[in-house]
Amino acid sequence: MIRSERLALRPWRGDEVDDAWALWGDPAVTRRIARAPLTPAQVTARLEAERRCQAEHGVQYWRAETHGGVFVGCAGLHPHPDPDTFELGFHLVRSAWGQGYATELGAMVVRHAVAELGVPRLFAGHHPEHHASRRVLEKLGFRPIGAQYFEGTGLLHPSYELVSPGQPPIG
Repeated sequence: MIRSERLALRPWRGDEVDDAWALWGDPAVTRRIARAPLTPAQVTARLEAERRCQAEHGVQYWRAETHGGVFVGCAGLHPHPDPDTFELGFHLVRSAWGQGYATELGAMVVRHAVAELGVPRLFAGHHPEHHASRRVLEKLGFRPIGAQYFEGTGLLHPSYELVSPGQPPIG
């Protein structure tokens, strides 16, 4: 479990489909990561994909909650095509928007990636219309490196990197 002053991250369990649905089943959340709202079967598949990622790579977009147990979304890492790089991502339930959770979760994941996992570089991208995500990435120290096509939305997403000290950039 990864903790901050207000939040905790931990691996998803298979029985947390209701929380997964509250997150990835909400069209207001998924409009930034998918072309259409996700169906219940797609949400279940997404949850299982996160669990497989944890089993295979030791990372996932971990379940995020307050210390009081209130579910707020997920944040974490996915493998990147460059073997020295992981992708940072975070998704929040609508009720958690505007409370500084994305920045706090992002900082937790960056610290864990660098200090605990020794990750040399992190990559991140966001929907071109999602300016709040851009601001979070900038606060975390990511620098723009261009844009990449994202299959989920069919759009070019602004892309960023954060390089650990002493490491060469990706771009």
